[in-house]
Amino acid sequence: MHSDETPAPRTRSRRHGILLTALVCALGVLAPGAAHADTGAAGGALRQHAAARGVQIGAGIEAGPLADEAPYRDTLAREFNAVTPGNEMKWGSLEPQRGQYRWGPADQIVSFARANGQQVRGHTLVWHNQQPSWLSNGQFTSAELRGILENHIRVTAGRYSGQLYAWDVVNEPFDEDGSLRDTIWSRNLGEGYIADAFQWARAADPHARLYLNDYNIEGLNAKSDAMYDLVRRLKAQGVPIDGVGFQAHFILGQVPATFEANLRRFAELGVDVAVTELDVRIPTPADSAELQQQARDYAAVTSACLAVSRCTGVTIWGITDKYSWIPDWFPGYGAALPFDTAYQPKPAYHAVHDTLAAA
Repeated sequence: MHSDETPAPRTRSRRHGILLTALVCALGVLAPGAAHADTGAAGGALRQHAAARGVQIGAGIEAGPLADEAPYRDTLAREFNAVTPGNEMKWGSLEPQRGQYRWGPADQIVSFARANGQQVRGHTLVWHNQQPSWLSNGQFTSAELRGILENHIRVTAGRYSGQLYAWDVVNEPFDEDGSLRDTIWSRNLGEGYIADAFQWARAADPHARLYLNDYNIEGLNAKSDAMYDLVRRLKAQGVPIDGVGFQAHFILGQVPATFEANLRRFAELGVDVAVTELDVRIPTPADSAELQQQARDYAAVTSACLAVSRCTGVTIWGITDKYSWIPDWFPGYGAALPFDTAYQPKPAYHAVHDTLAAA
């Protein structure tokens, strides 16, 4: 999740790591959003069809409802084969006081995932937001900041070494015009902080796939061009970058027509690609026509990923509208996720289900 996305405009060949037995169900494929009798056993859960396709279907989750709500846990365990901690692995959550770590909520998510045969995506090692105040308000030299960043990556990635399938190493490095975002890291360390972060992450966890992650790079534009050029340069320098994450926070009806082509051009650089934070927000209250359009948007994103051999899967940024971040950050918008506030599947759920099951 990012805090500075603006609401306007109404905007591997090695598929790896899914250690789930594919359950292939005899199923008639319906049009996106068409009525289904149920989820789960009769039609096959999302994770069963994703496993059959060799991809992940993930959810961004929070430790609070995971601990407190049985429907949240049950839906997560039944439907998804991968999870991303929404906030629990961000720097401000892990190290609120310098040198004093709070691992409990992140560990809780990792333990739940392991118990339910789910993979975990680490999010995120380097970001300009949700930093602890001791860091963002500190007076450090460039050399001190470099040492602080290296230590954070080595401690955090090292703690979970061998337990996560991927890390979002650097999150949101670019502004909308394609310029390097002005952050504590770029101001003091230059663009080189990105390559250093990947090197430190690889040393701390040789097993995890290492990603750049950003929003508004889904279509062909100045920002995605800048990301493309950065990935090309990092690869040429021998930096251990394994993938690019496309957050895919969309406004209803605005999935770019160039999305699949853009995924493909990045994959042709020799990296994996993944949809890492998908949601489709709707002006509220949402009507039935808007929910059908949302279903088409979810199907389009899922289809684009399936069409690109190096797209490892789709992570939806949440499970239920009950806990979506959208209404807080985009007043007047909501209903962005596949399950409603009562954990009932929406047309978007069935669209993803049927797209995965179509093969």
